[in-house]
Amino acid sequence: QVRLVESGGGSVQAGGSLTLSCAASRYTESSSCLAWFRQIPGKEREGVAAILVGSGRREYSDSVKDRFTISQDNIKRIHRLHMTNLKSEDSATYYCAARALPCGLDLPFNNWGQGTQVTVSS
Repeated sequence: QVRLVESGGGSVQAGGSLTLSCAASRYTESSSCLAWFRQIPGKEREGVAAILVGSGRREYSDSVKDRFTISQDNIKRIHRLHMTNLKSEDSATYYCAARALPCGLDLPFNNWGQGTQVTVSS
């Protein structure tokens, strides 16, 4: 099991930027795939971005492609989501997640952070 702790949420105006961070207690084979999801109350959780540790291969949802960037720091055991050109529809609770291989946003993840709120005002 990997413990994940998010930070960096907050309020921002539309068009602004925000970076979320997720610190992992350790990196094991259970954290070979790192990702970010988001959820709005009453809606299903949506996969936003994923990165394969080692190769750095990235996957993004169509709704955030070209605006969000996922990155990962092996030494600090942190993965980040840098969000730019934020829109009101990006407002949600963001969760970081980790799973063993294979890696993909459409796969079930078994390690989750507690969530951090992002609010974008227009």
